This record gives sequence, structure tokens and C-alpha cells, in this order.
Amino acid sequence: MSETAVKIDAKLVKELREKSGAPMGDCLKALQEAKGDMEDAFVVLRKRGMASAAKKASRTTNEGSVGTYIHAGGKIGVLVELNCESDFVARTPEFQELLRDIAMHIAAADPRYVRREDVTPEDIEREKEIYRAQAASTGKPAAIIEKMLEGKMSKFYEEVCLLDQPFIKEQSQTIAQIIAARVGKLGENISVRRFARFKVGDPNWTVATTALTTSEEASA
Repeated sequence: MSETAVKIDAKLVKELREKSGAPMGDCLKALQEAKGDMEDAFVVLRKRGMASAAKKASRTTNEGSVGTYIHAGGKIGVLVELNCESDFVARTPEFQELLRDIAMHIAAADPRYVRREDVTPEDIEREKEIYRAQAASTGKPAAIIEKMLEGKMSKFYEEVCLLDQPFIKEQSQTIAQIIAARVGKLGENISVRRFARFKVGDPNWTVATTALTTSEEASA
């Protein structure tokens, strides 16, 4: 039976639409491809979103909005700049919802950087030295220690880099994946430019900025 011949209940399409935020037509196609399996269909949509985002990743994002989030009775505050390609998309409810979600996530998860490429060489080397010392004490061969180091660094990036962090409202997806899904829906590249997180009584406020690409620098 071809996937176009698979009969899909309209309730399933609506449920997947509510879960993913993807257009109804895309939800129907994903369910047909997954032969009606909701979880498999959700995976299909996530893969398509990532692929669509990858194709648009080089496109310049000089429009967007600055969002705010105040948490814990005014004890934690966040400012975040989310960019896209046009002012039209920046004003859509879908973009603004994503902006609010990311600001709320930053308040809760306290990332230190936007992406892996922004982590300072000093921080990377310090973490590697710590993990190497820990691994060396196990007496394992060098090749195994390097594999352990890779795993530890991956976990480190997940803890400190916004895009690698599991989204607080949907732990099965990273922030990069929820952005990719919205790119697929809105049809424009979307990127986090910078954020600041403030906490009452904490002198070390977090300010993170990601580097501009060459094309963005030229058009800025």
C-alpha cells in the first residue's frame, strides 16, 4: 500500500498539529508516511524541520525582535534578541511565541553561551583538563579515555550552550530543534543573536552574544 493510500483519522492530524505546530498538510503527510503512528510522524516532522533549517542557515537574519521574561517574583530577568529575515515574520504570533519560549527557557536553564562555537578556548581547555584527570584515574587505555572525553564534552556543551540544551517545556527536543521546526513552518531562517540573564543579588550577570557571519556583517 502506498503512503498516499493510508487512511488517516482527522483527529490524529489535529493532535499532531497541536503537538508539533506544523501545518495541517504537513501533519497529514507525516502521518501517512508513518502509517498512522503518532510518535513516528512527530519524528518525521522534526527531521524535515532540521533539513529545512539547514538549507536556510546561510541566509541573512537582520530583522527580528527583542523579548523579555521576568521570573520568580521579579528575581530573574531575561532579554533575548531573536532574528529572522523579514519584519513580517518577526510580527507573526508563531515567531513571538518562540521568542517568549526561548526567553523563559533561558531564565530557567541559565545557559552561558548561545552555541558551541561561542565557548571560549579557555573554558574548553579547562573542562578538558578536568575530564582528562578524572579519566586518567580510572587506568583505562588512552583510546578509551579520549572516547570518555568526547562524551563529557558533549554533556558540557548541553549544559552551557543554549542551542544544545533540552527545551524545558519539551525535554525530547533541544532549543536548536524547536527553532528548526519554526523555520520549517515560517519559511525563513531564524537565529538567536544574543541574550542577557539577570538575577537579583548575583554580581555575575550572564551576557552571551554569537558572532555574526560574513554575510551578516556585510549587510549590517
